Amino acid sequence: MKRSVKTYSLLAILVFPCLLSSAQRQLVKKWETDSTLKVPESVFYDKKNQVLYASNIDGKPDEKDGRGSIAKIGLDGKIINVEWVTGLNAPKGMGVYNNTLWVADLDEVAAIDIKTGIITQRVKVDGAKFLNDITIDKKGVVYVSDSREKKVHAIANGKANLFLDNLEGPNGLLAHNNVLYVLDNGALLKVDAAKNRVKLAEGMEGGTDGIEPVQKDEFIVSCWGGVIYYVKADGSKEKLLDTRDQKINSADIGYDPKNRIVYVPTFWKNSVVAYELK
Repeated sequence: MKRSVKTYSLLAILVFPCLLSSAQRQLVKKWETDSTLKVPESVFYDKKNQVLYASNIDGKPDEKDGRGSIAKIGLDGKIINVEWVTGLNAPKGMGVYNNTLWVADLDEVAAIDIKTGIITQRVKVDGAKFLNDITIDKKGVVYVSDSREKKVHAIANGKANLFLDNLEGPNGLLAHNNVLYVLDNGALLKVDAAKNRVKLAEGMEGGTDGIEPVQKDEFIVSCWGGVIYYVKADGSKEKLLDTRDQKINSADIGYDPKNRIVYVPTFWKNSVVAYELK
């Protein structure tokens, strides 16, 4: 009898860590800004300056109306300036390199001096219709997706060139560890230096939008419709958040890896919500 108890105890010791490692991750809400933002599509966490930037479409997502802007938000959720930078149209994805904030803006990419908040350059992307997300590699190459033309462009030395085409509906981009990850119409693609594509995950509904790395080969993926997934290395997924019933969107997310905080723009609800990844 004692021998059996010891056997069961040993099994419990061996099995319990496995149960812990496979436990469902969750997002725990920490704060939400007020609703004075103007259709925030993307949030970017600036580690160096300890601030958040949010792109305000402030109108139709595909209209050149000059109403777009960039907001600046504190890490406590207090809005510093709703319209820190103006003079944009329908700004979306953002990235930072060498004190410059790059912003996708329909058919061009704007470069903003972070110190002054002044737009210093606009790079036209020929043939672009709906530039959406941005990521920047270690060399400073800016990658930008065009969801309607189903392409990804690369900007270097102030000039844009086609990088990928024949996609299904690209949006979220991530340059990470010398690899480009592309969210393409519900799927996550891995693209190497030779532009070879491998599908890592699929079946993410709601319009795949933002992607952030969590640990080796694991990512958080947001879908515009209101769903956020945790994507594992084997391509399997955990649903962390689903606010579709409340009609709350979850567009292009930002992420603070040190504190494991996910920043979610709610689009039509005009706020940003911070969640801790547990």
